[in-house]
Amino acid sequence: MARRMNRRQFVKTSAAAGFGFWVAAGLAPSVSRAANERLQIACIGVGGKGSSDTDQAGNHGDIVALCDIDDNNLGKKAEKFTKAQKFNDFREMLTKLGTSIDAVTVSGPDHMHALAAMMAIKMKKHAYVQKPLTHTVFEARALREAAKKNGVCTQMGNQGTASNGLRNAVEVIQAGAIGKVNEAHVWTNRPIWPQAPAVTERPKEKAEAPAHVHWDLFLAGAPERPYTSAYHPFKWRGWWDFGTGALGDMACHTANMAFMALKLQHPTSIVADCGDLNPETYPSWAHVVFDFPARGDMPACKFHWYEGKKDGKKVLPPEDLLSKVLKQGEKLSDSGSMLVGDKGILFSPNDYGEQWKLLPEENFKDYKKPEAKLPRNGKGDDGMKAEWVEAIKANKPSIALSNFDYAAMLTETILLGNVAMKANGKKLEFDGPALKFTNDAKANEWLTVQYRKGWGL
Repeated sequence: MARRMNRRQFVKTSAAAGFGFWVAAGLAPSVSRAANERLQIACIGVGGKGSSDTDQAGNHGDIVALCDIDDNNLGKKAEKFTKAQKFNDFREMLTKLGTSIDAVTVSGPDHMHALAAMMAIKMKKHAYVQKPLTHTVFEARALREAAKKNGVCTQMGNQGTASNGLRNAVEVIQAGAIGKVNEAHVWTNRPIWPQAPAVTERPKEKAEAPAHVHWDLFLAGAPERPYTSAYHPFKWRGWWDFGTGALGDMACHTANMAFMALKLQHPTSIVADCGDLNPETYPSWAHVVFDFPARGDMPACKFHWYEGKKDGKKVLPPEDLLSKVLKQGEKLSDSGSMLVGDKGILFSPNDYGEQWKLLPEENFKDYKKPEAKLPRNGKGDDGMKAEWVEAIKANKPSIALSNFDYAAMLTETILLGNVAMKANGKKLEFDGPALKFTNDAKANEWLTVQYRKGWGL
């Protein structure tokens, strides 16, 4: 598992090998199962969101192993899945169970996602990984390449993708309902956890980890530090070393519809303005602008992201734009998105893009939606697992709509916004295929991390 690589080695090796170097031969082949056989699934991270992910995976396969660094989470979930073997370390679980596992779910903190998923994928295990897919931009690229090379079926857990409303919105945009779209705006109610401005330094007090928490395993590849309840449980989201902040937490949901509808891939530049920037926690507010080039018959597009509060006021799209989507006295939703075209606006007042309307309303009174092109799911979070299992049994990764070919590109782009925050105010020019900034060598170091000894991809 151990692999340490500095930025210079990363750039040199990846350029020479097209990232294929990162994906070793599988450690063990998967078991071939007939379409009517139940998959054998191992679940990594079974508390919080991992609890429902485990339960839903159990609707579509047999849960044969449970893994969590928190014995309380592990014990509670084992009461339901009594035949599942229990582990604290996913490395031990995957090594011990080997060929008896077909697939894994990964639902731990952000900094663990790629470490667990990569090991499983190298073993040719199908992988369902919670959003955001990874902790760093480089990890997203590496997972996408690994999944493709090892021929596994994948799905990221951004459940709005299963919504028929989102899929319909994608079709409406691509059918040209609002014309050429040259800007998109997405805002969020996050953060809802401690970070700047309230928290900008590591806690100075030292405490013993509770007996049920395996602190070294929680740290995984992150820099070593003493346990404190300021990190675990849940509060890890606001720390650079563990989470991905508001952008990483929610954009895989809220930006998903726009990203898919507009066929966005690599931005050519990213710039962020943010407040209370510090080396430990995510900033108190941010406005990030991604520039995307023209794609086929779609024009160049500016994508705006808004998070947090500045001077006590929520950071939102400009008032002149909001006035086009809100009736007098109407309050803007806490989270949402809008796509602005030369013939109108598609406005979605929720996280998933499943509810939306075309504006101005008088221009679309007689609008008829295009014929469905995307398959319909409509089963929410459980539907994401069902679609993933269907892909596995058909041996067709594309059936899972948020497979890593799509989801890793979405995650990679989103996490570039966090990199831009560190460059606060400087526009970063980006070469997507080469995975590097062309005008800031320091920013290239922020695309990846140094893993603690004993951990790595």
